[in-house]
Amino acid sequence: MSKPFAGPVNMLDAKSRLSKLVAAIESGATPEVVLARNGKPAARLVPVAPVPARRLGLLAGQFEAPTLEALNADDAGIAAGFSGAAVP
Repeated sequence: MSKPFAGPVNMLDAKSRLSKLVAAIESGATPEVVLARNGKPAARLVPVAPVPARRLGLLAGQFEAPTLEALNADDAGIAAGFSGAAVP
C-alpha cells in the first residue's frame, strides 16, 4: 500500500482534505504530512504523542499530613502581626 499523501500538500488541498489528512495520520498510514505554501514547506502535521497516565498515591506513607489543630496553632500570632499588636 502506498502512502496516500506522499510529498508536500498545498494549503488549498489541505483545507479541502483536512479530515482525510488527519485520518491518515491517526491510522498510521503516513507518519507525517508536510503542508506547503506556494510549493515551499511551511508546516508539518504529525500525530500527537500519547500522554502517560498520572499515577496517584506515589508518596503514600512517605510523609504525615498535619492535623487541623497543628495548622491553626499559629493563627493568633498571624492575626496579631496583621493588626499591629505584639506577637505572642
